[in-house]
Amino acid sequence: MTAASEAVLRNAATVTWIEGPGHHGGALSKILVAAEPGGSRLVDYRISSYAPGAHVARHKHEAKEQIYHVLEGEGLLELGEATHVVRAGDVALIPPHVPHALQNTGLGRLVFIVVTVPL
Repeated sequence: MTAASEAVLRNAATVTWIEGPGHHGGALSKILVAAEPGGSRLVDYRISSYAPGAHVARHKHEAKEQIYHVLEGEGLLELGEATHVVRAGDVALIPPHVPHALQNTGLGRLVFIVVTVPL
């Protein structure tokens, strides 16, 4: 991967919401910065917004570290064998090989930032 040859400014309103593989019921994300040619060298940065009841299925990453930063709403975050209530202000570090899942259990949207770095 190579870094972009120049700085990039993007407004989130110009990016389309997507429901990626393993995401269900309105678990949407906007990929704002991607670790790809012409993008960031290392960081994938996205905002996610899950409708009530939406979730991402339990999965793990072999060579990625992730950070979830909850901005609003509440939900249940599975990390390994433990399940945690998460709400605005919570930050989770998810190392490679740790199974995890997230479900919006609140009445409003669950909005959070996801930062992913390949190792």
